[in-house]
Amino acid sequence: MSTIPERHDIPDAHKWDLSPMFADDAAWETLFRETEARISGYKAYQGRLGESASVLKEAIDYDLSVNRSLELLYTYAHLRNDEDKTNPDYDGLFQKAVNLYSRIAQASSFFTPEVQAIDSATMDGFLAHKELAGYRFFLEKILRFKPHTRSEEVEELLAMSAEAMAAPSRIFSQLDNADLRFGTIEDETGTPHELSHGNFIAFLMNPERKVRKNAFATYYSAYEAHKHTIGASLSAAIKKDLFISKAKRFDATLSRALFTDNVDKEVYTGLIDSVRNGFAPLFDYLNLRKKALGVDALHIYDTYVPLASDVSFHMDYDEAVEVTLAALAPLGTAYVDTLKQGLTGGWVDRYENRGKRSGAYSSGCYDSNPYILLNHDANSINSLFTLAHEAGHSMHSHYSRTTQPYIYGDYTIFVAEVASTLNEALLGRYLLEKYKGDKKMETYIINREIDNIRGTLYRQTMFAEFEMRIHAMAADNQAITLETLTDLYGSLLADYFGDTLVIDEALKLECLRIPHFYSSFYVYKYATGISAALDIAGRIIKGEEGAVSRYMEFLTLGGSMFPVDELRVAGVDMTRPDPVNNTIAHFSGLVDRLKALLA
Repeated sequence: MSTIPERHDIPDAHKWDLSPMFADDAAWETLFRETEARISGYKAYQGRLGESASVLKEAIDYDLSVNRSLELLYTYAHLRNDEDKTNPDYDGLFQKAVNLYSRIAQASSFFTPEVQAIDSATMDGFLAHKELAGYRFFLEKILRFKPHTRSEEVEELLAMSAEAMAAPSRIFSQLDNADLRFGTIEDETGTPHELSHGNFIAFLMNPERKVRKNAFATYYSAYEAHKHTIGASLSAAIKKDLFISKAKRFDATLSRALFTDNVDKEVYTGLIDSVRNGFAPLFDYLNLRKKALGVDALHIYDTYVPLASDVSFHMDYDEAVEVTLAALAPLGTAYVDTLKQGLTGGWVDRYENRGKRSGAYSSGCYDSNPYILLNHDANSINSLFTLAHEAGHSMHSHYSRTTQPYIYGDYTIFVAEVASTLNEALLGRYLLEKYKGDKKMETYIINREIDNIRGTLYRQTMFAEFEMRIHAMAADNQAITLETLTDLYGSLLADYFGDTLVIDEALKLECLRIPHFYSSFYVYKYATGISAALDIAGRIIKGEEGAVSRYMEFLTLGGSMFPVDELRVAGVDMTRPDPVNNTIAHFSGLVDRLKALLA
């Protein structure tokens, strides 16, 4: 029987190297104490931000310096905590970092209201000073929030509540990653395996339908057993978002989420409208899948298995790195060389261990490497694409942080998914060229690209509509119960799958296992991201003059512009429906190619 290894059983060469941040935990504690001692320093600036441009700059620099240390502390603690959620020492370290964040936010809560209280004439005079030239966009973003900033007393109370407000997300994370057990299932040979987040999708890709069905039933039985608890935590997260939005004088939680990035609501609703108008090729594909599998009725556990079922896939981490680097060669030697050094030199925590956070992500801060958490499965092509995806995030972080000053070193989530998804697009094109003429492998790769767009555009848009509607229900004072959540989700499943799929009752529980729902209105950016990414990737693949240079400039922008404006630098206008509609047309073309291959 295969079992999930403990953290100490993973070779160090397969783990990320966090020592560039801190040599050991004692060094972390030293910086923690130093940063904690600086909290009182904020008092020297309270009530004085309007005195002069020099005082304002000094206060900004102090705040940036404290937060720079805080980010380093938090990054180390959260990465260590995610290595093994059952380790109480690193859970304690993480809680200390979160608590410090809350106290610093509380101590600095006067900052935004004071900046916004400076009259326009005085602020214009300040901004005319050369010493504040590099702070203009930073200050203009603060001033935008003036209608949504409360008194210093209210802002301080909101800052004090930050740690408590994070409770729903933390409770779900602990339950989902540390406490839930999914039992064991047998593969097609009768060999038992412990089922986990890390291998669930791999079992859904198994050619034996009995294995797939058992994996689905076993996996969701864990959520069935805890559905009331998880439903309560998600309901609390939604109510938390509603409370903060009301406190900040926004008319809706969606308005608050979009305001930060200066994204028009029409971008969000237009995405949903375009996708709903583009169901036809999705239904066409699902019917093709049903026919190819030879099943009487299609279930969700039939939608992951490759249609080229006789093509086996195996790629260990080292080979996946080499393939990824080759696929990204169009982005230039400097890009590839830097990425290779990172992927082989300590950026990546490669494999699953007991208690490790599920899934994958790229994370870091201005003074750290752009680390990548993986749960690499050599038998799943998804793991290869995940590596390329997270590498996109990390390289975006690398270019932003090595180009921009700290104040603009972070890019927004809206543009983050462009870099990651573009890497996936380049990888897909590379693999098609690599296996050109191999009908089975072409079928496999095109099928995989179709499923990628289905999962990123259609699925994430369904999630986005779920969020929009459930948050609207909460704003309308409707009770957000377990039944409210699952009934709404079930109705969306019926819309987005039509009569092509049997909606098993357990599938309605899927809304309870999506961690992104605790970061509201995040998921739509996957859908807009893939649309922008495919647009840019297409230009790069065609060899369009300036396409690579425009994209590389985009990667360096960090947070120095609003995200929609940054995408215009790369040549994409997300205020128009064209990128989404073009992605649906591309999806339709892939379905036609798959039909021809399967004929």
